[in-house]
This record gives sequence, structure tokens and C-alpha cells, in this order.
Amino acid sequence: MAPVFEYAPAPESRTVVDIAPSYGLFIDGEFTEAADGKVFKTVSPSTEEVLAEVAEAGEADVDRAVKAARKAFEKWSALPGSERAKYLFRIARIIQERSRELAVLETLDNGKPIKETRDADLPLVAAHFFYYAGWADKLDHAGYGANPRPLGVAGQVIPWNFPLLMLAWKIAPALATGNTVVLKPAETTPLSALFFADICRQAGLPKGVVNIVTGDGRAGAALIAHPDVNKVAFTGSTAVGKEIARTVAGTRKKLTLELGGKGANIVFDDAPIDQAVEGIVNGIFFNQGQVCCAGSRLLVQESIHDELLDSLKRRLSTLRLGDPLDKNTDIGAINSAEQLARITALADQGEAEGAERWSPACE
Repeated sequence: MAPVFEYAPAPESRTVVDIAPSYGLFIDGEFTEAADGKVFKTVSPSTEEVLAEVAEAGEADVDRAVKAARKAFEKWSALPGSERAKYLFRIARIIQERSRELAVLETLDNGKPIKETRDADLPLVAAHFFYYAGWADKLDHAGYGANPRPLGVAGQVIPWNFPLLMLAWKIAPALATGNTVVLKPAETTPLSALFFADICRQAGLPKGVVNIVTGDGRAGAALIAHPDVNKVAFTGSTAVGKEIARTVAGTRKKLTLELGGKGANIVFDDAPIDQAVEGIVNGIFFNQGQVCCAGSRLLVQESIHDELLDSLKRRLSTLRLGDPLDKNTDIGAINSAEQLARITALADQGEAEGAERWSPACE
């Protein structure tokens, strides 16, 4: 029998990130309170510690943000692509310089393991801004004909599973192509977007080019429905995506939806078992399974059923659950109590319908 190796605790230091007691909305280059003064608390899901109070945007605040973006659009869109690229490049470099701070922040506010935020999320965030900085002066060669024009104000709503990476996917291409942005992060993970707002100021980005409005689904709905938004980009659930499609229908707004989907893992008898198991585990447990392509079903050829299942159980027994800030942790905290309750309810439903529950030993 293989020896069992014990891991000493290896926590990442929280001192590298300074979280303020409260944060406002980021509108027209400045942090400001919500018009009605409403706030909400964002907590660390691993400990339920309150990290900060955050301003809760209403319709009036969303309107202010869209007007700031509209005002900034004229000058931003008129800049040569090479000039916009300089701002994107600065943002990318600052993200690299502050990557350890941002990784710890993301783990605190989201619950995902530090080794994922540090080794995957943050390098990809910087890479996206570097990549689109390179595209900004080459848009004539992007397949849209000579002299392609930006759309205008982009209203962007992102989820909680990859907060900063989703932000990069949305904001970097919008800025590179000459658009201005109003972004609403998820209510449970607003902090990295607000830190990004500070990075925009640090990079000298013109006021109003990027605006961040925090709040719940009502703020997102107000942004999507705003008549002066030209492009809507949303990543999230299929149900909300359908509502957004109905809201945008009949308008001149452009719409991009990235909606939650679940993929099946299919394993035949000619598959290398170890590689198949590793792929299944990565698909199910990467980011606590909180990904749009999580493998929700496993279909196995009957002749290898027992062999694969035994191998899968052994592999799952090696995963380490624990403090997300510990560098040895494989699985951290589910993002919110609400999400955990949903997962638990689905597992209970499966068992009630005849499924056999199996869990590895977990101290």
C-alpha cells in the first residue's frame, strides 16, 4: 500500500491585500455612494467573515454610469488604436505587478483555492489585456472590412465563478475596439472588479471609459434595459439569459450570451483509464465544479464500468478539501450559502430518485 504523506499547513498571507471597510460605485473615474445610500455586505465564503460593505446601485446610479460612458465614448473611440493599446498594455502590466494581491483578494471573496487564482486566473487576466492590446491597432485586418467602427456603450454583466477573468474577457476586447463600458459584477464577488477600477485609475485610463456598478440582479436588469446601451454582454444562467433576450428583442442593441451548460463525459473501453479519470476529475472539481462546462453526467461502456469506478474513487480520495488560502488545498469553499444549498438539494434529489451516493473519507 502506498504511503500516506501528511502536508504541513501552507497558508498564503492575507497581509498582501488591504481591503477597505467600504466601497462605492466607480462612475466617471471616481468612487461614489449610491444615490439612495444603500449598501450590502460581501463575505468570505470559507469563513463567512464580512470583508466589506459595498454600495448597491439603483436605476439612477446605472443611468449616471451609462451617461459617463456615453460622454467618454466620443474621445475614446476617436483615439488611434495604437493609443488605446498603450492603456491596455499598462493595465496588463499593473495586473502582473499586483497579481499576488489580486489572487489573495479573489480567493477571499470567491472561495476558490489560492493555487487556482495565483497560477491560472491571474496570469490569464493579464494575458487577455496583453492580447487585446496587440489587436487594438490591427482591427482593419480582423475580418470586419476596412475601418471597422465601435458600437458605443457596452453594458456587461458577469458571474461569480471567475470574477476577474470574466471581467477581462468582457472589458479588454470592448476597450480595444473603441467602446466604453459599464460593468456589473456578481453581488457575491464585487471586490476584484472594484480593485480593477483602481487599476484603471493607476493606468491613467480616461474618466468614464470603464464604470463599475455593484449590486444585485436589479442593477443588472436596469443596465441591460437602459436605452443608451448599444451592446449587452452577459455570462450566467440560461433562465436569466432568456429574460435578457426578451428584454433586448425589438431593440437595436447587439447581444452576446454565454449561458451555463453541462457536458457529459463519455468513456469507451479503448480509453486510457488514468487519463480518462483525470479528465473527469478536472471537469467536475475544477473551481469546485463551478464552471459552465462541468461534467454533470458520466457515461461508461459497461465492460470497463467497475475498473473506471474504482480508479475514479481512488483519485477522488486524494483531493484535499480545506482553507482556500492554503496552497495545498484542491477544493475550497462553494461561493455562497445559497449555491451550497442548491448543490445539496440536487444531490438529495438524485439519491431520492434511486442514485447511490458515494463520498470519500473527509476529515
